Amino acid sequence: MNLFLVVCWVVYCLGVSSVTPFVAAANVSSSRPAVVHIGAIFNIDSVLGKVAKITLEEAVKDVNADKTILHGTQLVLTMQNSNHSGFIGMVQALRFMETDVIAIIGPQSSVTAHIISHVANELRVPLVSFAATDPTLSSLQFPFFVRTTQSDLYQMKAVAEIIDYYGWKEVIAIYVDDDYGRNGVAALDDELAARRCRISFKEGIKSGTEVDRGEITSLLVKVALMQSRVIVLHAQTDSGFMVFNLARYLGMTGNGYVWIVTDWLSSFLDSSYLPSETMDVLQGVLVLRHHTPDSDRKRAFLSRWKKLTGGSLGLHSYGLYAYDSVWLVARAIDAFFSQGGVVSFTNYTSLGGDKGGGLNLDVMSIFDNGTLLLKNILQSDFVGLSGRMKFEPDRSLVHPAYEVLNVVGNGLRRVGYWSNYSGLSIVTPEILYAKPPNRSSANQKLYSVIWPGETLSKPRGWVFPNNGRQLRIGVPIRVSYREFVAPVQGTEMFKGFCVDVFTAAVNLLPYAVPYRFVPFGDGHKNPSYTQLVNLITTGYFDGAIGDIAIVTNRTRIVDFTQPYAASGLVVVAPFKKINSGGWSFLQPFTPLMWIVTACFFLFIGIVIWILEHRINDEFRGPPRQQIITMLWFSLSTLFFSHRENTMSSLGRLVMLIWLFVVLILTSSYTASLTSILTVQQLYSPISGIESLKASDEPIGFQVGSFAEHYMTQDLGIAKSRLIPLGSPEEYANALQLGPKRGGVAAIVDERPYVEIFLSSQCTFRIVGQEFTRSGWGFAFPRDSPLAVDMSTAILQLSETGDLQRIHDKWMTRSSCSLENAEIDSDRLQLKSFWGLFLICGIACFIALVLHFLQLMFQLRKSPPSEPASSASSISGRFHRFLTLIDEKEDPSKRKGRKRNGDERSLEDQLGRQPKRVQIQTEITANSNN
Repeated sequence: MNLFLVVCWVVYCLGVSSVTPFVAAANVSSSRPAVVHIGAIFNIDSVLGKVAKITLEEAVKDVNADKTILHGTQLVLTMQNSNHSGFIGMVQALRFMETDVIAIIGPQSSVTAHIISHVANELRVPLVSFAATDPTLSSLQFPFFVRTTQSDLYQMKAVAEIIDYYGWKEVIAIYVDDDYGRNGVAALDDELAARRCRISFKEGIKSGTEVDRGEITSLLVKVALMQSRVIVLHAQTDSGFMVFNLARYLGMTGNGYVWIVTDWLSSFLDSSYLPSETMDVLQGVLVLRHHTPDSDRKRAFLSRWKKLTGGSLGLHSYGLYAYDSVWLVARAIDAFFSQGGVVSFTNYTSLGGDKGGGLNLDVMSIFDNGTLLLKNILQSDFVGLSGRMKFEPDRSLVHPAYEVLNVVGNGLRRVGYWSNYSGLSIVTPEILYAKPPNRSSANQKLYSVIWPGETLSKPRGWVFPNNGRQLRIGVPIRVSYREFVAPVQGTEMFKGFCVDVFTAAVNLLPYAVPYRFVPFGDGHKNPSYTQLVNLITTGYFDGAIGDIAIVTNRTRIVDFTQPYAASGLVVVAPFKKINSGGWSFLQPFTPLMWIVTACFFLFIGIVIWILEHRINDEFRGPPRQQIITMLWFSLSTLFFSHRENTMSSLGRLVMLIWLFVVLILTSSYTASLTSILTVQQLYSPISGIESLKASDEPIGFQVGSFAEHYMTQDLGIAKSRLIPLGSPEEYANALQLGPKRGGVAAIVDERPYVEIFLSSQCTFRIVGQEFTRSGWGFAFPRDSPLAVDMSTAILQLSETGDLQRIHDKWMTRSSCSLENAEIDSDRLQLKSFWGLFLICGIACFIALVLHFLQLMFQLRKSPPSEPASSASSISGRFHRFLTLIDEKEDPSKRKGRKRNGDERSLEDQLGRQPKRVQIQTEITANSNN
């Protein structure tokens, strides 16, 4: 409201009060007047304005010639020149408010649109702009502002996707310092942030007659000293070309630079001819242009345009939007009249109390049915020269799309398209609209670009700042394990494994890296590596090297290179030697394994006895003799020395499986016992991290290591149990003392440190397995391109073997660290053989089931030996079943017997009969002799 008061005062100062005021009563015209007035405000002498003036005039002619639109009502367009001034544009809009203008096309400038939109809101006159692209001109703040072109919100989204497509992470933005420039770059900043990119530097420049050559030169010199080489120029014609001319003078349009320019350049190139000298400055530049689909109407209008201008003026996309804006208003007015709308105005009385000021504010009038006309404008849906004119709920045009152009030679070369529907593509958006949206990275494509310097190779997009500043690389001052990194006395240099890897990787980069090492730590204890990494995020360090573990909480704030050393947490504990004694033969199996094995031997004996008892004389006899035979048979299978023969098929199947199990058990037992008796055995009460976690004994860790955070946060170990240790000597002393004498039960540390520690301390060993997997890397700020290039260099070092040679240079270990490096106290357990026992048990069960089914079948077929009343009873049947199990089967009824089984030789029969039968046979034979 305050802005509107200022506007009204301006009206008075310019003599608007001398105009005859409207009467207080409403001035109402007929529902279908003979003439309807609309206005237009734009910079008539600008590149956009020259084209827009012609297209607006032609559009009015076409509307009046088409009797199906306004049905006899003539559309009258009055144009006003804003003359590149927001103030003059505001005044021209106020002059329209004195007349019966019901809609205004324009303004061209976003700055003017911000001012006039307040007036349009108060007086309810729709403002239809074909060129104001400021994304902050929102429908919530300015409900009577309608944009018939695309908002810069989409153009900046296209720019951000191009930057992300080529993998650049930082850009520099130069913009015209007004609402159009500032708000456009703000939208670009948001879109880049959504893609993990950013504007590293941005600065505005003046436009129009206020352009200062010296200021732009100073700005470009500042930009040339920066790291990023990707420059986005969001300006206007006069200031934009001055930037390019000065950039060429400073050598900033050559190889290595990337210039991305918004649609102001393509509009100028489409409508004007530039000399070759000017085009040479623009070579390799990427430009955006509004995409307007091809159509017969568009081609016909282009032919008509050439006749109108004689080829002296080209037609750009804003000219097409201006033409369609007239048709949009005309169609809305037609719908307005069809709905019974009338053109009527009411004096603006909100400021009527100012009688004594002499401002004559009653000349301002409100369009009574402006809301209805605005509604019809927003509900329009037709196809114009620029494409489909239909508004989304947020009042943006449907299907925003841009063409990506490359300045080559004397013209523009299209390298692709961008649409809000599917992103970057090399096919027209109209084809993609017929398919499901696909914004995957594999679907984003552009043709090759000829970059500044006439190269097809994609520019890296950044260099080290040419400002004499060296990168500050933080290096920890270690107190222990100085093989990895240590300062060189009397110099600012460092040495060690990590330093050599960093130096070798930097030497492989295709460019020079100015850097200097900055020590971090007090030299009395190992510094905190988490604090070292945090200083990168604050900008104190440009990077950090050393034995820095790549862990989750650090990767959230910095970028690491490819790991150059494998690492992980292990447990180190004291051990004692186990000497083999008189009972060493029991050690290969655990007690449970011994029990299960013994039970299976007994079980197999019982199963074989059941299967062989009825048909095999070797398993018959008195109960005592049968028990002895059963036990002897089962135990003798351990040595494969059993003499009893199995005659049934089921018995042989069970024996086959059991002998295989026995073979595996004896082989495993023999191997384990041999190892126990011949190899030195080590023992530690701690078997790994789980047993250490379950106990309540103190645990040591290295000062500054991430092991403390991991154990407390991830493993849930109480912090009171953790004891910081600063050197290998403190490690050894704490382990030797033990938890009962003020020491520790074990130490948790990273494997590289432990390997060096164990190279000189042969009384300690690693117990259990490595329980975390990580590595060491160099840290750089988020999205730093140097991290990517250093990772490539580290991979090259690994492939050529240089990384291993550097490792061997610093990590020489003594022989004691190579023998028995880890304690493995596992004995042969049941879990290693349960599959064998399961198979054997299942086979026994199946054999017994089949055997009992055979007995049941025989029981049903055999006649009862007792009266029917007794045989039919349950007890009688059970007694008969037991009798059938115990009685010897008649050989003549046996199935599956060999045809020549009765003709066996005497020797064969003797070999298969029990001893008592053999003896009897021998006595009989002697007596016969």
